[in-house]
Amino acid sequence: MKKKKRKKRSHIPFRMNMLFFAVFVLFSVLVVRLGIVQIVYGQDYKKELEQTEDKTIHTSVPRGRILDRNYKVIVGNKALKAITYTRTQADDNGKMLKVARKLGEIIKVPDADVKRLTDRDKKDFWILTHPKAAKQLVSKAEQAKLDNDSDKIYKLQLNRITKQDLDSLSRDDLNVLAIYSKMSAGYVLSPQIIKNTDVTNKEYATVSENLSALPGVDITTDWERNYVFKEANSNDSVLGSILGDVTTEKEGLPADKEQYYTARGYSRNDRVGKSYIEQQYEDVLNGEKEKVEAKQDKKGNVISSKVISKGKPGSDLVLSVDIDLQREVEKIITDEIKAARASNPLVDRAFVTVMNPNTGEVLTMAGKQVVTKNGSAKIKDFALGNMTTAYPSGSAVKGATVLTGYQTGAISPGSVFVDQPLHFASTPVKKSWVTSGFGAINDLKALQVSSNVYMFRTVMAIGGQHNYVPNGSLNIDKMKTIRTLRKYFAQFGLGVKTGIDLPGEVGGYQTEVPPNSGNVLDFGIGQFDTYTALQLCQYVSTIANGGYRVQPHIAKEIREPSPDGKTLGPVEKEIGTTVLNRVDMKESYINRVKQGFYNVVNVPHGTAYGRIDSSLKVAGKTGTAQAVYGGELVEKYDAAGRAHPSIWSDAWNSTFVGYAPYNHPEIAISVVVPWSYMGGASDPHTNLKIANRVFKAYFNLKKKEESHAANTAVPTAENGAGGSN
Repeated sequence: MKKKKRKKRSHIPFRMNMLFFAVFVLFSVLVVRLGIVQIVYGQDYKKELEQTEDKTIHTSVPRGRILDRNYKVIVGNKALKAITYTRTQADDNGKMLKVARKLGEIIKVPDADVKRLTDRDKKDFWILTHPKAAKQLVSKAEQAKLDNDSDKIYKLQLNRITKQDLDSLSRDDLNVLAIYSKMSAGYVLSPQIIKNTDVTNKEYATVSENLSALPGVDITTDWERNYVFKEANSNDSVLGSILGDVTTEKEGLPADKEQYYTARGYSRNDRVGKSYIEQQYEDVLNGEKEKVEAKQDKKGNVISSKVISKGKPGSDLVLSVDIDLQREVEKIITDEIKAARASNPLVDRAFVTVMNPNTGEVLTMAGKQVVTKNGSAKIKDFALGNMTTAYPSGSAVKGATVLTGYQTGAISPGSVFVDQPLHFASTPVKKSWVTSGFGAINDLKALQVSSNVYMFRTVMAIGGQHNYVPNGSLNIDKMKTIRTLRKYFAQFGLGVKTGIDLPGEVGGYQTEVPPNSGNVLDFGIGQFDTYTALQLCQYVSTIANGGYRVQPHIAKEIREPSPDGKTLGPVEKEIGTTVLNRVDMKESYINRVKQGFYNVVNVPHGTAYGRIDSSLKVAGKTGTAQAVYGGELVEKYDAAGRAHPSIWSDAWNSTFVGYAPYNHPEIAISVVVPWSYMGGASDPHTNLKIANRVFKAYFNLKKKEESHAANTAVPTAENGAGGSN
């Protein structure tokens, strides 16, 4: 027994020794390994631990101003107190929610921000703030059935949140949610505006005092576009539709141009011009962002930052527009639309373009349109209609018809035709507006009294038929005739885009060749094809300046940003005159037509004689064109399922093109009043009333400007002048 017991004890020391030896070996290996880590790789691991990442942050700057030709600010920037949040890579949903709750105790977001919250926003927020209740929405068995797929489980949770759950969110909860949603929508290290509307002094100060407890939150100054000239009793700004709009920070970059802008250094939530002048001159107005280099540790925390380059506000864009003339013309159009509607409810719009015929500088683009909403009719800005809507213009184009006749040899200066009703086989009678005719007349008289028959005979000759045989056939090459007219009309800008420096211009509409040859003659009196008011102004400018088709432009110059936001910086670029083409016609031909335009206004029996002040020295051409009404009443009748009234097919457009002074033109204008009268039931001269008042307004303002010019200095940075016109 004792022997057996001793034998058993002899194994214990051996096992203990083996255990101690194993521990010793493992400990030795660990010591060696730690030594290798410290001695061999120590510096590498230290560098990795201390490694940082540099990221460049772009901070937005104020947008450039838009001024008129006399340096009056049309669009500026209004300073706003703003509260922002800058997200780092280390900020998860929990951290942002914590900050949002603290910030929500200090500021109240506008009701509009709360109303923009979607049910999905609220559901996401409910899950985030009610984690236990949200977890219970999906049982463990259901989770297993969904293979514990977190996305599928989350989707099922969303579907099971009830309206009652969402209604349990208080206004304070929604306030926090609105703040949180803006925080989470921001890009890493890109300041996101949380509130910049109606920030109270108390909110601003309290946030400032608690910045240490609100990581990522900051106070700053933001801006919004300020439209200086407002319409009376309206939210419309003068020239509003031409000026265009800027996206909000919530809108950010337009989806269809996101790639274009991001390639140029824009952030997705940057504000950019989204229409017309603001869009066209985005590169000028946007400016250069401030660049800040931020150092981040491996966790994404910002540990330091420094300014690489200071930002530069956008350059100032000076327009060719005279804002005082623009305002006056808009008032004139509004007055005359109201007066015309008293006898003709179809009148619902009118357009006026005024430009310098020698330089192409657009002095005014004014348009108004009647818009009915909730039973109330209001006259709204529709300046864009000068280049985005086109109408048959009638006899205003007869100058181009006569010039085409000269150039093709169809007629010569002084050619005489007998103005009498023309009867052709299988064609309705063709006659002038004085149905008995004007008798034997030459080209000048034809323009003066606006003879249709003279133009018909000219178009016949262009089409190859030089003789008129009563009740005979009308044998003209229809296609060649229309192609020839359009070719020469285009040299004046009719039927083609003018090339103005604005997006969205239309070229007008070209109709198909009419099956009846008699209708082909109507092309010579401005029927069928449609033209914009801007095209008509370019056309008459080409005649006024002696045959040069000048490209209209609404920008005059670009100036460096104002150093103080009030004065003017040096000129960066001037927008000069661009001649698109010289019409393929003799100067004597053009002068002949100019004489005819003079007679229209200044010689008895001229269609504008006595209706435009002779002291203004105007030359021009009137026009009327039969048209089918296409205004807002059509939609109302269509919506009610009613037939259109017969008077809608008896509507007439009235137009006028002209320039002044006739001996040395400095302005050219076009007036277009669609559906301005119905036969003899209403005043057919709204076009001339507008034209007369526009010319008067221009020359009256010119006198005032000249009388003050000697005492007015242009406020520039160079001369140190203060203030802004």
